[in-house]
Amino acid sequence: MGLEAPIQHVATPNGVKPESKKARPSMDPNVHNAVLGSLLIKPWYPSFYPEELVGREVERLYICQWCFKYSKDLINEFLGHLKVCPLKDTPPPGAAIYTKDGYSLHEIDGEENKLYCQNLSLFAKLFLDTKSVFYDVTTFLYYLLVAHDPTPPVPVTIPGIPNSVNGQVVGFFSKEKMSWDNNNLACILVFPPWQQKGLGQILMGASYELSKREGRLGGPEKPLSELGKRGYQSYWSHTIARTLLSAPQKKTLTVTDIRDQTYIVQEDIIATLQAMQVLDRKKRGGAEAVINKAKVRAWATENKVDLNPPVDVEGFVEMEEEEEEEK
Repeated sequence: MGLEAPIQHVATPNGVKPESKKARPSMDPNVHNAVLGSLLIKPWYPSFYPEELVGREVERLYICQWCFKYSKDLINEFLGHLKVCPLKDTPPPGAAIYTKDGYSLHEIDGEENKLYCQNLSLFAKLFLDTKSVFYDVTTFLYYLLVAHDPTPPVPVTIPGIPNSVNGQVVGFFSKEKMSWDNNNLACILVFPPWQQKGLGQILMGASYELSKREGRLGGPEKPLSELGKRGYQSYWSHTIARTLLSAPQKKTLTVTDIRDQTYIVQEDIIATLQAMQVLDRKKRGGAEAVINKAKVRAWATENKVDLNPPVDVEGFVEMEEEEEEEK
């Protein structure tokens, strides 16, 4: 039917998933190949797709690039769905709250878009070892990262089905509507074809910017996965270095100052400064250690820190509208 031939094989970043199969044999994927649009992706972990629809194990699962509906039947079910998918001619669901440099962030309510969020979560579980919420999505908000000119592209090469011009969801993060621990993020994923492009930093940056707007100090739900730890260590260290280097030369910033500017909690700031090895063990003003700016500058140079943050506050659509209303 024209879908098999043009499928693009997408390699896992670095060629392997974060943890080896030998260490955790029970975590072998139950979907051997996932087809998203025209991209063939190798899953890392099993997902909880209904056994009565998918089976206990499936060689190839077809997933709609617009609504994430799935089927193992290409001819009778999947191709028919692509022709009538309600999202193929519209932007992704939810309101666009951020737009900048070819990317948008759409906020959707899991209660109002239950089926979409369930299907999204099931697809995401193929690349996450810790995600546990699949069907009870009503207490979560989801933030979709939409690429308006994705690389690689996800063309549909089926006669009669035009390619969407409304962008492709390439990742997302979710958060609880009411978190007793003030977590600003429950789950985060950039889909494998678009990893290693700095998009995770956009999602993390957006989660903290939303925390600022809500006036709630918080961080990601813990414990973090190994992949999550690496991503957040990169985000925290770059954000802290950027904050310190952007301050006036003679101004001394404390951990509290960094917290108030970045909304990163103190324990994460301290752990990150220790990992960066930029603390001097000197008692000053009651503090046990002080931040050595020269070491921060050297660290930033070595790690090629961009002084421009991954998220531009001016890109938030709602923020602009609120400011205009106040004027």
